[in-house]
Amino acid sequence: MRHRKIGRAAATTRGLATTVALATVIGTVTGTAAGTAAAEGRPGGPLTGVWRMDGYGTVVAIDGGRLTTYDVTAHSCVPGWITATQAGPPGPDGTVRYVMGTNAVTLTPKGRDRLVDREEGGVGTKNLNRIPALPALCTTPAPNDPLAVFDRFWEDFAENYPFFAAKGIDWRAVRDEQRRRITPATTTEQLQEVLVDMLRPLGDAHTGLARIVDGQPTGVFGGRRPGSTVRTKELTTRAGEAVAAQLTGPEQLFAGGKLGVGRLPDDVGYLRVGSFDGYTDGDYRSQVAELDKALDALFADPDGLTALVLDVRLNGGGSDALGLHIAARLTDRPYLAYRKVARNDPADPAKFTRPVPVPVEPSDGEHFTGPVALLTSSISASAAETFTQALMGRSPHVTRIGENTQGVFSDVLIKPLSPDFAVVLPNEEYLTRSGSTFDGPGIAPDLRTPVYSPEELAALKDSALSTARRVLARDAGGDLRR
Repeated sequence: MRHRKIGRAAATTRGLATTVALATVIGTVTGTAAGTAAAEGRPGGPLTGVWRMDGYGTVVAIDGGRLTTYDVTAHSCVPGWITATQAGPPGPDGTVRYVMGTNAVTLTPKGRDRLVDREEGGVGTKNLNRIPALPALCTTPAPNDPLAVFDRFWEDFAENYPFFAAKGIDWRAVRDEQRRRITPATTTEQLQEVLVDMLRPLGDAHTGLARIVDGQPTGVFGGRRPGSTVRTKELTTRAGEAVAAQLTGPEQLFAGGKLGVGRLPDDVGYLRVGSFDGYTDGDYRSQVAELDKALDALFADPDGLTALVLDVRLNGGGSDALGLHIAARLTDRPYLAYRKVARNDPADPAKFTRPVPVPVEPSDGEHFTGPVALLTSSISASAAETFTQALMGRSPHVTRIGENTQGVFSDVLIKPLSPDFAVVLPNEEYLTRSGSTFDGPGIAPDLRTPVYSPEELAALKDSALSTARRVLARDAGGDLRR
């Protein structure tokens, strides 16, 4: 199932990263169980039945051409946000494609009792195992009184969030302290205040809370690592002017301006990737096609490029797969980008799913294998960070310049809590070859420079870009045209 990679591209001074994505996927949560026919195992193909996903707190009911999800904890079950419809007949191996708006997922049977989930625009796979029927909690309406919603919120984090120990937070102690504030008379506004007070100390840009009003979610809180920069319209404009001052001509714009291709002096290419999502209004395949237009323009004369600067300083995330698509055009040999795991035991935060390796495979398109510099900032989040991590395995080394990235890598779970609230949280880790992660502090640059300081923006100065040009010129001891 699609567990969204939500970035900060739409963030405001309140730091909310979730509103736009939530608006596309969440409907009103009624607390009434659906999909009973699926639980009864009515005929309709080998996928018909009920399946529990390894990790993710998700149960999937499939009945004929309809797929429905449920969000489950030890003491709660509510309808999930995904309802998908089968698209086309099964493939030769039994694979079935399900669509939900512009998102899609394929499910491939492995014997009678296991499915493998692959999400278009995502990376890696998930496993689902057949269970006899819907859990009993899913067959009756879920309570939505203030205490029940509080407990559901707490359990969603207790069973899925991987980073309490790293952040030094005792989540049980938080529950004991905050639960005393909840009574049967607690209002929606008071409950919101309590939930936000629990989220804020996490300092995690992949956590957020939304209010659902008339079926539409409105973000009320989004986390952010303390001290990190907030993207604003003014900052974006001034940053663009500072870059333009060093380019030899105007950027070629693609994807409605989210992608920019330019040239720097000495035949150095420049690619600005402002997002890994929203290139078109269509599905993932149309996003790839638009990205390829920008990459084809960048590599129109690959022999004319001496080096390349990639700029993700204003990139709040999106699709990991789009980042890998760029990485695939910067190498002529396969290598490991990272390995993905997810929390897989509600009672034990140290237990994870089996690591799924995610490779970078060389593209069939035009390649550039020469020197590359990557510009990052604290705004660089989510898919911008998995892209940064993927480039760390490239040879020759990609020089990272600027600031630490935001420090959030996981896809996010979107968990409806009640007819009034939905919450987002991470549950995955992206592992290095040695098994470590960069969650929390983010990926550090090789060379630290100022990024978007008021002094630099006022002077239209860009130290990170200037440093990248010097480094690439220094590395040009031989012929760098590849």
